[in-house]
Amino acid sequence: MTKQLIHIKDMHCPACVIRLESLEDDVPGITCARASLRRQTLEVDFDEAVIPIEQVLNAVRDLGYQVDIHHT
Repeated sequence: MTKQLIHIKDMHCPACVIRLESLEDDVPGITCARASLRRQTLEVDFDEAVIPIEQVLNAVRDLGYQVDIHHT
């Protein structure tokens, strides 16, 4: 299992949080998605054997958001 923090540039309301967190239900391989409106981030737990990070990022982009990998 891999955990990745993604910066969501254009998250602007609670509905965005709900939409982003729905990825865990809609995308095979994503086991958990936790969005923070205040931090403008999405923390995703996913199985790299099922879905690579680029497909995770594409799933977020498909929802209409701009993404950056968050480096700590």
